[in-house]
Amino acid sequence: MASSTTEEAKPKPRLIVRLGIFLASHHILFSALCCTAGIIALLFLPSLAKNTYLSENALIPGSANTLFSTEDILEANRFLKGIEAATGESRGGTDMPKFISQEIKNLGAEVHYHEFLPDRKCFHPLKFFTSMTNNMAVKPNGTYTNFGINIAGIIRAPRGDGKEAIVLVTPYNSQGDQSNELLSLALGFSVFSLLSRATWLAKDIVWLSADSQFGEYAAVSAWLNQYHNPMFLSDPVILDTKMYGTNRNLYEHDDTTEKAELMTFKRAGTMAAALIFKVGETRKYNDRDSVTMYAEASNGQMPNLDLLNVVHYLAVHRQGFHVNIETFSSLLSSSWLKVIAEVFQNVGSVLRKINPDWKLDVNVPDYVEGTANLANSMYNQALGVPTGSHGAFRDYQVDAVSLEFAPAFNLKNENAKFSFLLRGGRLTEGVVRSVNNLLEKFHQSFFLYFLTAPSKFISVGVYMIPFALFLAPLPIVAAALAGDSKTKGKLVDECKTKDIVGDLEIGGESWKWLKSARVLLVIQIWAALVSLLPYYISQIPGAMPTQYAVIWAVLSIVILIILYGMFGSPYHAGVEWRLLKATMITSITIGMGLMSIINFATAQLGALILIPMCLFSRPLKAQLEMNFLPRIILFISNILLTVLGFPPAALLVMKCLSKGLWTVDIGDFWLWMEFLWEWSSATYLYVFLVHLPCWLLCIHVLLHPCLQPESKMKQE
Repeated sequence: MASSTTEEAKPKPRLIVRLGIFLASHHILFSALCCTAGIIALLFLPSLAKNTYLSENALIPGSANTLFSTEDILEANRFLKGIEAATGESRGGTDMPKFISQEIKNLGAEVHYHEFLPDRKCFHPLKFFTSMTNNMAVKPNGTYTNFGINIAGIIRAPRGDGKEAIVLVTPYNSQGDQSNELLSLALGFSVFSLLSRATWLAKDIVWLSADSQFGEYAAVSAWLNQYHNPMFLSDPVILDTKMYGTNRNLYEHDDTTEKAELMTFKRAGTMAAALIFKVGETRKYNDRDSVTMYAEASNGQMPNLDLLNVVHYLAVHRQGFHVNIETFSSLLSSSWLKVIAEVFQNVGSVLRKINPDWKLDVNVPDYVEGTANLANSMYNQALGVPTGSHGAFRDYQVDAVSLEFAPAFNLKNENAKFSFLLRGGRLTEGVVRSVNNLLEKFHQSFFLYFLTAPSKFISVGVYMIPFALFLAPLPIVAAALAGDSKTKGKLVDECKTKDIVGDLEIGGESWKWLKSARVLLVIQIWAALVSLLPYYISQIPGAMPTQYAVIWAVLSIVILIILYGMFGSPYHAGVEWRLLKATMITSITIGMGLMSIINFATAQLGALILIPMCLFSRPLKAQLEMNFLPRIILFISNILLTVLGFPPAALLVMKCLSKGLWTVDIGDFWLWMEFLWEWSSATYLYVFLVHLPCWLLCIHVLLHPCLQPESKMKQE
């Protein structure tokens, strides 16, 4: 009676505890539902995109009448003819910088030269999250005969205090004479000329003519590195007389005083924003001039959305440009995507009949285009590599955007060129006017977003829902695997009847997870060594990318065998597959959580592949005990997810689907790795320190001999 009374007096566990126990006992069904819901939510994101809007009222784009007029167009044409003449008479590309600097001087603005060396990108294992311009601050010396020359002009704001500045960047190639680059310089100079006479400026204006012979990003990044990290030279005049090789004639006609002034690096205030603009190639079969916006920076960073909104509003509603963003063109003609759009359209119509307030208008063409744009936006952010020289500004927390004008006319058509320059100049002036109105940095709008159209975005509060659905089953499955309720009950019953020796045995059983932790530690050491291998392999001269990839794969396997020989194989250490899988899921949770802070797009795309692969992994021998249909479905899904989860295979499959089977090459993975580490992308660290170790643990789970210690307990 006493015992029964005691059992009745026991308080019931809390609701959250009972809910956790229920989910843990049905963790397979819960995982399947969460993963399915995550995929559906991810596909539904284009339908949830909102129209962009201005959060900062001080911007008020288009509120003032533009001052850019036909006189500025004439000034641009005069500059264009002058620079064409300078390009034709140039000896080694030196007359173009001299002409630009002289024109800036004639406006009464300050000007200086900035020389920089080619960016020698290489793999630095310990410099992933530091500036990529550490070696660009080195000044050219007598051993260098080829270096870039940036020209920077500065207008001091008549209504400002010199503490803030707006940067305009126009790329040009000092060694070339392409008509679109010269037109870009003419457009930039005409805007700079107008701003030199503006009385409303409250922020300094910096116009950077970036020498892009080594790449647009390298030129801008080198100048920004010098801007924010000044070098103090004791005697720059004497140093400069020794450093010029073939380009020495750039200064041969200048006296010492003028030369010292040109070589003195000048600065304005703190950068409020930056606008990079250039004229691209002519678009054929199009009746409207277009502007393409590039916003993605390193490791998924994006500028404040208000800056893009200002550009879009002025370009479309004031100057009549057609605004574009990058897109995956292969998805625009995808038949399966159109089927999904039709399904969502039917679901939206049914929901509107149930409740008219549920506004889920899904148009098939808009959904397909939005999905293609969203896929490209997520891919560029996940890649972690800047899509233009604006990325160099984001490294210094400066909001910047790149604009590429695509004229719909022949550049020799003077009338069309006149209209193009007029609208392009007014667009640039309007952006400068809006940023000039700000009293503080951009902060009102979003920094975390995906673009589905130039005027539509998905905020962080919406696009993190699929990621949360993918992560939701991880702790439930780990708890279910590590602490099976039946095993705990048996251990508790045995604890009541056994003596001290029995207690010691139970204590030994409860610490068996350390064996799985040791396996995880060994694999993480292997992953760290494998991530460093490309640095040493790349030192081999004369090898092809395919050879590099094969060497990397062979060395990775050898290192894994050596580590297993030193610390023991997971199959011979008595590791239970459930504990091994629970340890793997715990590692995924930590890795995904950290990566979502650094680059959310990488974590989102990684979760789409990695989490289903690990959740549904089960030893192949254990699957033999299942019924035929579940066994076949689980076996096929495990094989497909494991193949797609292997980074080289996933890359080759994506390239095969997008460009065709004939383009597949094993060396592409090496080129992709090289591309990531040269740009110090955090995605490189994710692939090798999070994704690859979890994939290998999943392989271990699939190939586990499935020896159950529970059978031994039953025999005892």
